[in-house]
Amino acid sequence: MDELVPGLTGEVGMIVTEADTAAHWGSGLVPVLGTPAMVGLMEGAAVQALVGHLPPGRTSVGGRIDVRHLAPTPVGMRVRARAELLKVEGRRLVFRVEAWDEVERIGEATHERFIVDAERFIARAQTKAPPTG
Repeated sequence: MDELVPGLTGEVGMIVTEADTAAHWGSGLVPVLGTPAMVGLMEGAAVQALVGHLPPGRTSVGGRIDVRHLAPTPVGMRVRARAELLKVEGRRLVFRVEAWDEVERIGEATHERFIVDAERFIARAQTKAPPTG
């Protein structure tokens, strides 16, 4: 495991499909990359930046994202997001994230993630699950 320090980066990409559109997500009525799908891509870039840098049994969860969707991207075009870790403040991590399609920058965000104990986090969530049987 490497040290968790500012400057770590992660990048992910995808090709926009109908399932990624604003119309599909209900975030608009247009057949272009929806903001919810772009946010997911941006969070994925931040997660990728942390691969190999968290202690065993730890993971990160998203806590906040301040995003600007700057330009539309049609179905069939490749998009990518790149995250850079700016701050490490205890369990709180702050990232700068940008997204591009094949033509231009399409989004920017500040994203906060928090380091958690994976088992304890999942167990807490399960306490909300309805009883089975």
